[in-house]
Amino acid sequence: MEELPPDALSEAETPPGVEIRELDTVAEVFRASAVLAEVWGGDRSGMPPNLLRALAHAGNYAVGLYDQERMVGASVAFFGPPGTRSMHSHITGLLPGLQSRGLGRLLKRHQREWALRRDVGHITWTFDPLVARNAHFNLQIIGARVTEYLVNQYGPMDDGVNRGDESDRLMVSWALAAPPARTPSADRVVAAVAIPHDIQALRDADPAAAADWRLRVRDGFLRHLDDGLVVGGFDAPRGYLFVRR
Repeated sequence: MEELPPDALSEAETPPGVEIRELDTVAEVFRASAVLAEVWGGDRSGMPPNLLRALAHAGNYAVGLYDQERMVGASVAFFGPPGTRSMHSHITGLLPGLQSRGLGRLLKRHQREWALRRDVGHITWTFDPLVARNAHFNLQIIGARVTEYLVNQYGPMDDGVNRGDESDRLMVSWALAAPPARTPSADRVVAAVAIPHDIQALRDADPAAAADWRLRVRDGFLRHLDDGLVVGGFDAPRGYLFVRR
């Protein structure tokens, strides 16, 4: 059984000159909106400045990730229903070329520490089940748990990443004070749903094949969930690993 250290995020080192700051000014809000638009292929509708300003001013989580004085990433989350002690992380992005440097871990660690100071017990978010690097990060690194498969959750999306595809998403929940979920042992895995290694490259090279993957993964998920199985983890060779409750 593959295990993660319980402090997988706390072990992430902050590179020199990198800092996470709350978005306190209008100028910072506009810059964060522009960064997120660049991440999503030029689409400015995902987090417009006026909405971001309202969320930040109302006390929600809204931060920029800086390399020296240049903002290179941003993250926005809002509080859930009263009494649930929850927060929903709506959008997080890093400028192209900055992935695989541990900056995503830094943002998630900051988000967890920020939430715990405000008595938040868990954070939820969605991600595209076809994106292998996000599945690896969310399920293997952070140890979040899949709670729902959402068919075409956001409807048609017109950004440079999602345009032309249906917006199926996985909802995950991260219990902030609990040990991370472990990849299940081989004897517990009763089914698996594979995904492509790089769906974005496949969308660019063969959109029809990418669309086939969407339907294949959706069908596999819904069938296994209807059979009473749950997602127990993820690994790159096999994909999503299903176990009995």
